[in-house]
Order: sequence, then C-alpha cells, then structure tokens
Amino acid sequence: MANRHLSRSIVMQVLYEWDFRGCKYTSLELEEALVRNTLEFAPGVHNLSFVRKLLFSILEKREKIDDIIEKAAPDWPIDKISLIDRNVLRIGLFELLFEDRGQVPAKVAINEAIELAKSFGGETSSKFINGVLGAVYKELGESGKNDLGKKKAVLSPADIAKLPLIILGGAVVYAHNGDDIYLALVHDIFGHWTLSKGKIEQGENIEEGTIREIKEEIGLPVIIKEKLGENEYVASHPEKGKIRKRVSYFLAEAPYQPLKLEDGKGGLDDVEWWKITDILDLNLYSDMIPLFTKAVGMLLGK
Repeated sequence: MANRHLSRSIVMQVLYEWDFRGCKYTSLELEEALVRNTLEFAPGVHNLSFVRKLLFSILEKREKIDDIIEKAAPDWPIDKISLIDRNVLRIGLFELLFEDRGQVPAKVAINEAIELAKSFGGETSSKFINGVLGAVYKELGESGKNDLGKKKAVLSPADIAKLPLIILGGAVVYAHNGDDIYLALVHDIFGHWTLSKGKIEQGENIEEGTIREIKEEIGLPVIIKEKLGENEYVASHPEKGKIRKRVSYFLAEAPYQPLKLEDGKGGLDDVEWWKITDILDLNLYSDMIPLFTKAVGMLLGK
C-alpha cells in the first residue's frame, strides 16, 4: 500500500509537469517524464505498471473528469483551480469513478487524494479536495456513503452562520404551448435533470439576478411569478474553505421557444422542454422534488 501511495505521488507530479507545460506532451514525453520523476522522487518503486496505467487512464478520461470537477465546484472553472489541486482531483475522481472498487474502494480513493493534497497543496487544499470528492460521492447514491467522514467535526449552527455567504437564484421555468404546459430543465453530467440557476452579482436583487442568469444559461427571457422557497447548504471553496450557499427558487414564465445551453457551461450537457406530465418520470434530485411538486400544483391549480 505504501508503494501505491508513492506511485500516486509520481502520477501527480507527472500530471503537474504536463499541465504546467500546456498539456502538449506526446506519449513518449509522458513516458520520459514518468521515468525521470520515478528515479528522482521514488527510486524504491521498481514496477511502473501501476503508475503507467493510472497516468494514461486519467489522461484518457481527462475531459470527462474536468467536466465533473466544474460541476462539483461550479464557482471555479478548471483553469482557476491551482495546478496541484486540479491534478489531485483528477487522480481522486478517476479512482472514485472509473477504477474497480474491489481494487480501490471509495474510501481509499478519497483518502489518498486528501493525503496528496496535504503533501503537495496549500493550506486549504485538503479541505477543498475532500469537499469536491465528497460531493461527487454523494451523487453516486451508493450504500455506505454516509460512513465517509464520520470522524469529521460537525459545524454548529453558530459556526455555519459565520461562514461566507454566496447568494444564488434559480427557477422552475414554464411555458404554454397549445393546451400543454412545458418546463425548461437542464441536464447535468451526473445524469440528473434539474433547474437553471446561477450566482447573484453584487448590486443585483435576487429576482433581477435570477432573470439574468436564466437568460445567459438557457437563452430564455423570463418573468418571475412567485417565490417557491430557499435551499441553504455548506460547500467547499479552494481558497476560502467552507462557505454557505443560499439558493432562492422562483416560478418563472417564459415564451415557448428554442433553448440554447450557454457555451462552456461546466457540469451541464443538455437543456430541453418537458411536458409537465412527464416530469416525475425523469431522474431528479430528491431535494428538488418538493419544488417541482409545489410548482406543478400552482400551474395546474391544485
């Protein structure tokens, strides 16, 4: 196991070098970097098969992994995350999502990444890595996921209230088309249909910011009709550490027109209109269902 940890350290250093030099290494240059870093930093590692397999597998899945990073850390585009943190995340996410669980259990994948962050990253790196990987693991919906982090200190309500607060706005966007009512939903890389939302900028009120974000994200002009509710949770920030996020959700009307997902929107891969009668057949986040239920009740007059 010690050799595996050392091997992951070598992979991290090769990824760092490759990333620092513009992600333009050829396969031969990657092999040379792998051997050079192994000889310099881990001369005791003689079997490079694990290192080589992990390195090239991560690079093969890199685009998918980076999309997931941007979904799990939506306030930080991939190029704004430090070189160390984003390459530790690439290793951790690859092992969490694509490795054989019999060989690399989820706890091992997350703990190994946290240890890499502690060894090579900054003061808040390990907390950021833990937050991102924990968020991804939560979405996997596997039994035993709640066993992770049992030893972590639980923040008291007073501690949570002191955390920096980020305000977001989102909406259940609906439109009439003939006799039918449709909802505009976005699809994320975890396979869920969810609501368009975004960060409220300084100087905006929540309704103005929500209207702007929806227009930017899916190309729809909307009119806010009613507030549906709020959702507040604690997230991890790569520099600030723990932060609070408060999302206000609204019911908003739009014209029934073609939708266009914002280019480069991290974590989202589709946007579609859905008939209101088909919504509950979709893969939705459990904490979104009460919002959908309330909105549908309002729209159908129930």
